[in-house]
Amino acid sequence: MNVLFLCTGNSCRSIFGEATFNHLAPEGWAAMSAGSKPAGYVHPRSLALLAREGISTEGYYSKSWDALSATPDIVITVCGSAAGETCPAYLGPVMRTHWGVEDPAHASGTEEEIDGAFMTAYRILRARIEAFLALPLDELKNDKVRMKAELDRIGTLLP
Repeated sequence: MNVLFLCTGNSCRSIFGEATFNHLAPEGWAAMSAGSKPAGYVHPRSLALLAREGISTEGYYSKSWDALSATPDIVITVCGSAAGETCPAYLGPVMRTHWGVEDPAHASGTEEEIDGAFMTAYRILRARIEAFLALPLDELKNDKVRMKAELDRIGTLLP
């Protein structure tokens, strides 16, 4: 099963989702990420945070959804709402859910406050990914209605 983490720039949140999911996922599950308007780079603070968390950063880059290596089965949009972001709508016959997270790339303040925004985004996504992976995935793969309900519920969780 392929999971796509989708946002606008593909430099922070969707990269957190892809890298964290791939770090934790069982065999047969894989994540990818993309943006509707890719920034063209992964934010250095995202890479530094993932490395500190012991998650490989090798091979992650900012890319368009036009450059996906596989067709997703599930699309998780991670755009936030406070900044008035509009989430891209992935076109295709896939299950969609929304896990809104504010974009740490737009954080301002002291170095500690900016680092805190990145950590908050990471912790929210990690908690949701852990909840996703704790589901009875083999059972839910064949029950799309229940899977969608669980994914939507997980999108409301905060660590």
